[in-house]
Amino acid sequence: MIEIKDIKHQYNNNQEIVFKDWQIENNQQWLLLGESGSGKTTLLHILTGILKPTQGSVKINSTEIYQLSPKALDRFRGQHVGIVFQRPHLLKSLSITENLQLTQSLAGLEVNTNRIDEVLYSLNILSKKNNKPDQLSQGQLQRASIARAVLNKPTLLIADEPTSSLDDKNAQAVLNLLLEQSQLNHTTLVIATHDQRIKEAFTNTYSLS
Repeated sequence: MIEIKDIKHQYNNNQEIVFKDWQIENNQQWLLLGESGSGKTTLLHILTGILKPTQGSVKINSTEIYQLSPKALDRFRGQHVGIVFQRPHLLKSLSITENLQLTQSLAGLEVNTNRIDEVLYSLNILSKKNNKPDQLSQGQLQRASIARAVLNKPTLLIADEPTSSLDDKNAQAVLNLLLEQSQLNHTTLVIATHDQRIKEAFTNTYSLS
């Protein structure tokens, strides 16, 4: 379960934003809706342990993440939170397999090549395991990013605007991949977006005004 409670954040210009409480059950799938400037990115960073809020608590698996030391929080995030960014953020000098091995190591986990192959196979890019990022198409890169996010079987999988720059066909394909991986890995899914095309796929919505 993920829970945020009494969250407020104050920016350097003294502007304060208040977020309503949010409770997410295990294996649920949520849409986080908000226009640019609504605080969506701020909430994402708070939820994933990147930005400590001015006030309030964030619990993941009953752990109050902002009571952890910075080092412990980094490791906790690596083990329990998977993020699909708008851009791949893969190291260009490493192969896809090596990038995924690094993801396991940084989370304090043993390198498990069988798990890596399993995830790449489920995303239909196992044949690209020894390729470097610049040898992949944009669609394959996005699949590799999803692979990295779900590799450590996180409690929470977050995708940040995964469909905003895609046409209808590719947007639906990426959405299907995220939903399939969420179910396959028994992971709670939150997609943050302002893309109205994908609203119908979700019954749970957290909206920012």
